[in-house]
Amino acid sequence: MDDVTLRALCLLEEAQAGGAAQVLAAAESALRTPTGDICDGPAAMHFARVVALTRLGDLRGAVTAADLMLAAADREHSVGWRSCALSLRAIRRLRLGDLDIREHDIVAVLRDLVTAETALLAGEPDPVIAGNAHTGIAIGYAQLRLYELAEPQFQAAYESTCQASYPDNGNRAMWLCNLAESNLMWALELYQVGQVAEAEQHLTVAEEHAVRAAAEASGPKAEVWRHLGLLFAASARAEGRDPTGAADDIPRYIAQLQAFGVPAQQAEVLLCRPFHAVALNRSGRLDEALRVIEEAVVDLSPDVAWLVSAALHRTHAVLLARNGSRDAGPGLTYGDALAELLWRQRHRWLHAAVSMQSYDVLRWQHEQAERAARTDPLTGVANRRGLDNFLRKLADPGTVDDDRVAVLTLDIDCFKRINDSQGHAAGDDVLRAVAKALTTSVRKGDFVARLGGDEFVAILPGADCAAAEQVALRAVDAVSGLTPWRTGVSVGVASGTAHALGVSLADADRAMYAAKRAGGNQVSRCHVAS
Repeated sequence: MDDVTLRALCLLEEAQAGGAAQVLAAAESALRTPTGDICDGPAAMHFARVVALTRLGDLRGAVTAADLMLAAADREHSVGWRSCALSLRAIRRLRLGDLDIREHDIVAVLRDLVTAETALLAGEPDPVIAGNAHTGIAIGYAQLRLYELAEPQFQAAYESTCQASYPDNGNRAMWLCNLAESNLMWALELYQVGQVAEAEQHLTVAEEHAVRAAAEASGPKAEVWRHLGLLFAASARAEGRDPTGAADDIPRYIAQLQAFGVPAQQAEVLLCRPFHAVALNRSGRLDEALRVIEEAVVDLSPDVAWLVSAALHRTHAVLLARNGSRDAGPGLTYGDALAELLWRQRHRWLHAAVSMQSYDVLRWQHEQAERAARTDPLTGVANRRGLDNFLRKLADPGTVDDDRVAVLTLDIDCFKRINDSQGHAAGDDVLRAVAKALTTSVRKGDFVARLGGDEFVAILPGADCAAAEQVALRAVDAVSGLTPWRTGVSVGVASGTAHALGVSLADADRAMYAAKRAGGNQVSRCHVAS
């Protein structure tokens, strides 16, 4: 993990701990450092800015900040930060839609989440960035109650923490708690639509994840995560084999969390209140169960997740009915009908998301196959087919006749001797190293291909021979400095119009052979008349 990413993650923790205003100022200062423009800073700092703006209640500003993060991620060619930016934008769009119906666009939210997921198919090498990317997608799906899609993302985030390079910061237990919480929520909704057997299965899964979270808790907040895991495990037992133990354990773990500074109104704590009441009722303590659930209902705040609020009200109505209240019946009937409608809506969203996923995966696979067909598998640069495609684009009918294009052809000196004396494996290493040296020597927007054997070509749109010669000299110096091999390259340079690239390639090839005849490890330049 680089220093910028580490600093950004520290700012994220600070923002989540109540220091959002200070984090916003620090992130914006860091973003302006490179050029003075906030748009030009690193994606990691844009991430911290999005979170800070969200914590400060500026959701529209956070959406705009996520757009800037997306642009930064693309500049950095980071699939992990790109994925994070898309999921951040999706979640904030979703929250905006909850506040203002004019902003409600579930298709855009799903599109961002699915695109974020597809981005990670390419692989993110940094486990910390990958973990945050998977978590962002999981949170978005969880907020849409698409538990089937959230769960594998939380699992992938957890698995990223198992890598040796991952810092000991408590994320392992956090994501196991996320898995437990997701299954508890899933079970609550299943109970509301009468799918009891399925609900109980998810409570079993929730308990397994929660017990592991308590066992694997580490880092500065280890005790918080341990007790949260124990709280979730106790809640999962409320409907199962140990309601009496759950009835005693749930309030005890809530009290411990409050002692650590976790407020009673935090979503994770409120989620466990219905389970506490159920455990008390199943233990023969109906009056106490009613008191607990009534206190929880009274204390509900307007911004509590609607599913938790619905579960609290439904549990209250069920307990009232069991206590002989006739007033609870109509409320239960209405609530169950509404729960069924929302369950159907959830399945429509799930179907839409899965369809989008299938399309995106097929498109990605097609793009990968196309890219593989145009790429030299040994060196990673373009092959002859890729070169032909690039040249066709340069000679597009819309190209101006006098657009200049420079060409370099490059051949490795004494390559056969390396193969014969050191073996083909060493020869392959040299080819890869030369390809990398040439790729790092050209300008942004230039094109590099391996023609076959030990011959490479570079196409430099908009360059004349003088500019191309500077690139060629950089490549010669870079190859000369390669170790452990002692080798060089002969480079030919030519320039002409975009519509006469065939002539320029032939001229560069002749110049390359002239450099080789002159002893190699040098550049030969061919002047071509306009």
